[in-house]
Amino acid sequence: MKHIPVMIREVLKYLPADPDGITLDMTGGGGGHSAAMLEKMSDKGRLIILDRDLDAVARLNEKFAENTNVTVVHSNFSNFDQALDELGIHSVTSILADFGVSLYHLKVAERGFSFRSEGPLDMRMNQDEKLSASDVVNTYSREDLSDIIRKYGEDNFAWKIAGAIVRAREESPIETTTRLAEVVATAIPRAAQKQGINPATKTFQALRIYVNSELDSIEEMLGKLERYVEVGGKVAFISFHSLEDRIVKEVLKGYEKECICAPGLPVCICDKKRTFKQVTRKPMEPKPDEVEMNPLSRSSKLRVAERV
Repeated sequence: MKHIPVMIREVLKYLPADPDGITLDMTGGGGGHSAAMLEKMSDKGRLIILDRDLDAVARLNEKFAENTNVTVVHSNFSNFDQALDELGIHSVTSILADFGVSLYHLKVAERGFSFRSEGPLDMRMNQDEKLSASDVVNTYSREDLSDIIRKYGEDNFAWKIAGAIVRAREESPIETTTRLAEVVATAIPRAAQKQGINPATKTFQALRIYVNSELDSIEEMLGKLERYVEVGGKVAFISFHSLEDRIVKEVLKGYEKECICAPGLPVCICDKKRTFKQVTRKPMEPKPDEVEMNPLSRSSKLRVAERV
């Protein structure tokens, strides 16, 4: 399967910020972004690649086996500080994180991410983790399932979908991706189903986000940026839905503020300093030719900020 890195032209416009510096790719995946950034780096530069998926780590190690300035680490990006500390690295000049699901996860049925082919209902990015989508679907209450689907899938039919899941699992456990997709489809009125979009799309997104604690991981990672990015360094984040982009937007906006004291105080007492400035006020989106070549890029948004 061919891996196509999303918004690579836009990413390379800003990263690596310093060809001689240390660049951190927090979401190695198929290695497309990493390989492209590596081409712009000098022999003095160093590239650190993280991925939480052991399969991805193995493929990345194979891909970059001959590059002595590349280090691949098995780690969730929320723990990037620990990964860097263990390597003796205290600061970096560039950071990239692509929050999208890799093509590998979507195409390999055994990983259980896609409703397009039958596979076990898994969805764990890191298979060392215990909680799977099957555990959630077959043991959580209707109320909890509804909350997950509404919060992370933003689906207005969350309560009905949760009810359909509970009724179906009473007959027999829901163990495959295709059966879950069929169950979800029964809960959504045909008139509300959009042409060309599988009615289970939002439910699968919600379960994936919940099982992998994706939004919590993004928040945790963003909260550590100040300590590790050198002045003049740049960070870039690719989001694929509003939940991710909203978190990135708000955290970067917070970093731009110089004072967070209550209005009316005669002098500032918070000592808050501006630590990042957004390079573009609005997120960048893929060009039409990229969307045509790679439909998976359609909903992507890129935000870039510089350490000040």
